[in-house]
Order: sequence, then structure tokens, then C-alpha cells
Amino acid sequence: MKRVTDYIFEAGMLKRVARSGWWAEKVKHPESVSDHSHRTAIIAFILARLEGMDEDQARKLCTAAVFHDMHETRLLDLNKITARYIDITKVEDKVEEDQVEGLPGEVSRSIITALDGLSQEEKTILRDADGLECAFQAKEYLDIGHSGTASWIRNIGLRLKTKSAKKIFEKMKSQDSNSWWKGLKKLD
Repeated sequence: MKRVTDYIFEAGMLKRVARSGWWAEKVKHPESVSDHSHRTAIIAFILARLEGMDEDQARKLCTAAVFHDMHETRLLDLNKITARYIDITKVEDKVEEDQVEGLPGEVSRSIITALDGLSQEEKTILRDADGLECAFQAKEYLDIGHSGTASWIRNIGLRLKTKSAKKIFEKMKSQDSNSWWKGLKKLD
């Protein structure tokens, strides 16, 4: 069980790894990778259902989203600027293999399957969920004055593939990110 507890402690590292791309937009304290993965998982589940997948497929994509950036416990958040200079795909794969090494076989296989066992359609939905989450975060930063994030929103919109992601994206762009709670306050 030591290997299992080590893995769980390592997962906690994602709470302390900042999403570094936002520093280019002068966001001093960006959200963590853990924050990003959590909302990506929610979006992946929703997109899967909106795209006609059954609940099992939606749960599969939700699980994949939870694990999709686990390698960042060891590599930190290598953003798009870094990716221009380093092909990180092989390194990410190596880290993911090392992370599950020594875990009980069924656990290790399930984590690897969550990451690698997706159909092309599922991979598209997961990429859209990852992008949409970034667009929502960019909108939240835009709404508090980080004007440079508008270009992030625009660029993410160009990369979305699924009809549902595109519809959500269009609605998100025109909505105040704080509007969700308006009218919920209890007034005497």
C-alpha cells in the first residue's frame, strides 16, 4: 500500500502546481493544475452526454480528464511557449509510466487505460473539454481585467471540434462569469 499512498500524495502536488501560461498575461496567482483538471472533468462528462454518449462513456471521459495532467506533478505545467521548444509528449508518457509503476496491477492498468484507451471521438471530446476549461478560465480572468486573455478565448474557439463545445463556447463568451449566482442570495 505504500506505493498507493505515495501516488495519492503525489496527486496532491497538483494543488500546488500553477498553470504557468497565465503568467504571460500577468496573472500573478493563476489557478492550479488540480483546479483545471477538476473543471475539465466536469466539462468532459457534460460534453460526452451532449454529444450523445451514454453514461459509461461520460464517466470514462470524466476519469480521463482527472488523470490527464497527472504528469505535471513531476514536470510542472509546461505551457504552449515551452512546447514550442520542447517536444514534451514522450516525456509526459515516460512520467505517466513511471508514476503507475509499482501500483497494484488493476490500478495501474485502469489509470493507463483512462489515459490511452480512448477512441478518436473520445479524444476529441476530451481535447474540447480541456480547451473549454481554459476558455472559461480566460473569460474569468478577462472579467477581472486581464484583457490579454481575450486572444486566448478567440484562439481556443477556433480549435473546438464538437457541436456542443462550440455552442457552450458561444454562450460563455457573451455571459458575465459572475452571473451564475445572481438571484441566489437570500434577502431578508
